[in-house]
Amino acid sequence: MINFEKITFGKYEWIVLERKKDKILILTESIIGQRDFNDKKEEVTWEDSEVRHYLNTDFYNSFDLRDKEKIIPTVSVNEPNNWYGTMNGRDTTDMIFLLSLQEVAKYYFGDSGNLLENPKPNQRYWFERKDPNNQNRISLYLDRLWWWWTRTPGKNNNVAVYIHGDGNIGIQGNGVSKTTFNTLHPITGNNKGGLRVALWLKI
Repeated sequence: MINFEKITFGKYEWIVLERKKDKILILTESIIGQRDFNDKKEEVTWEDSEVRHYLNTDFYNSFDLRDKEKIIPTVSVNEPNNWYGTMNGRDTTDMIFLLSLQEVAKYYFGDSGNLLENPKPNQRYWFERKDPNNQNRISLYLDRLWWWWTRTPGKNNNVAVYIHGDGNIGIQGNGVSKTTFNTLHPITGNNKGGLRVALWLKI
């Protein structure tokens, strides 16, 4: 299991995913809230999603001016879903963003790139239950295991890839605006996806 470096920024605890000369990429250590990917049950890309709008307006504005000055605008490269070829629209410039499928599978939680690029025959919904890197992706919301969104579409643009409570990648995706209630968070009674948000920070 990876022992991530941790920092406090704003009101949240973060893990450090990457360091460069004058900046670091950080991700909230825990899920900070529940939210639909989009406010309508329709095809959508990250660029036009309601969650992107929220993160770059209301959530960004929840930081004070001093902290805002440390957040670096970042180009989010929006690659297709490797398995389904679902396109994710244009690259975007974001202050706050969700990680992509490629980032959670290959770069920041251990390299599971071989699994991503070589799906088994008839493998559809789950990425790999026995992937040893699943443990690195696990997160909590209100001290309970919960699932969290990426910015990559699933089998089509009505769904988005997510990380299950056990750290496995739901590569087929969950509905961008969920309407089923089979699995509810035990504290909130809500089934919406979790937000683990990322940003590049000046150091």
